[in-house]
Amino acid sequence: MVMHSPERFSLQGRRAIVTGASRGIGAAIAAGLSEAGAEVLGLSRSGTAPKGVEPVACDLADDAALNRAIEGFAKRHDRLEVLVNAAGISLPARNAADELDRFRQTVAIDLTGVYATILAAYPLLKKADGSSVINVTSINSVRGFPGNPGYVAAKAGLSGLTRALATDFAGDGIRVNALAPGYVATAMTATSFKDPSMHEERRRHTMLGRWGNPEDMVGAAIFLASPASAYMTGQEVFVDGGWTAKGLVISRGDKP
Repeated sequence: MVMHSPERFSLQGRRAIVTGASRGIGAAIAAGLSEAGAEVLGLSRSGTAPKGVEPVACDLADDAALNRAIEGFAKRHDRLEVLVNAAGISLPARNAADELDRFRQTVAIDLTGVYATILAAYPLLKKADGSSVINVTSINSVRGFPGNPGYVAAKAGLSGLTRALATDFAGDGIRVNALAPGYVATAMTATSFKDPSMHEERRRHTMLGRWGNPEDMVGAAIFLASPASAYMTGQEVFVDGGWTAKGLVISRGDKP
């Protein structure tokens, strides 16, 4: 069947689960998928979600709670077309005494928690006639950043997990891709966003000359969730204003 352009990006009749749906990028993506026609369930520790998204309280670090949330969905629906893993934490190193613990906490949520969510949802994803998993990574997946080794390691690991599961799930008709944001104004980046020097440093490194906002991630998420990306799997799409592509950083007044 030949699809017209609007149909390629439509999520009408599709069901989606978005983790981290209470705020920031997760909330924006959940709302965007709903506006594109999907029936969206939003998981978050607070149990809140944007208008048009069904909220469910769930701590991804709690396997029992996660399984209850997925089982609740399965009682009402026989399949799942879209899973977006947007939940995440960032625990920068503070001192040598707690650094390893904070590393473990970060990896537990940002990497192991994502894998646990995918495994829990796998039977429902497999029943769909072509489904899409979208893992929200970061520019940290391919760049080194100081003071937060757990976050960098978890996002790099999630990038690798995306490719691994794309390979494992291809035969089941499940596509697995990643969406990698750059510097986006959220609660997680509030410290650097509010600091004039840090804000400007990050803005200038971005080719488009501005910080991103959560809504900047919605178009790419809809694309990855929709039939428009039907021949795409195992990829990481950078929505970073050109951050990772930028080479020489020129100071004011300098010439290349």
